[in-house]
Amino acid sequence: MEKVDHIGIAVRNLEERITYYTETLGLTLLKVEEVASQQVRVAFIDAGNVKLELLEAMSEQSTIHSFIEKRGEGVHHIAFGVTGIRERMAELREKGIQLLSEEPKLGAGGAEVAFMHPKSSYGVLYELCDKSGKGDKY
Repeated sequence: MEKVDHIGIAVRNLEERITYYTETLGLTLLKVEEVASQQVRVAFIDAGNVKLELLEAMSEQSTIHSFIEKRGEGVHHIAFGVTGIRERMAELREKGIQLLSEEPKLGAGGAEVAFMHPKSSYGVLYELCDKSGKGDKY
C-alpha cells in the first residue's frame, strides 16, 4: 500500500453534502462524475493531505444505497493507492485476505479498483485504487 488515496463517504444527497464540505468547512470541490459500473455519483473534495470521495447511489441496486439503508450516512471505505493492482490482489489472496471481486473494476477517474472484504480486515472496508497510467489523478 503506497498511501491513503481517499476516504469514501456515503451520502443521501450529493448536492447538499457538497455544499456542507465546500461552504461550511471551506474545502475545495475537485470534480463530480458518475461511475456507472458502481451505480454511484461521486464528488471529490480536496481535504489537504487526502481526498474525500462523497458517494451517492444512482439506483436501489447500488451498494451505497444498501449501505445507507443499513447504517445511514457516513464513512464507507478507506482507499489505498497501489500500482500493479492485480499483483497486489494476488499477494493479498496469498495472505488469506478475501476480496469482493476476482478482477479489478472500473472506478472513478478511470482508476482500477478492488475491495477487501471487511471480514478480512477487522470490520473495515478497504479499497485498492490503481491510478498508474491514468491521466485523471482524482
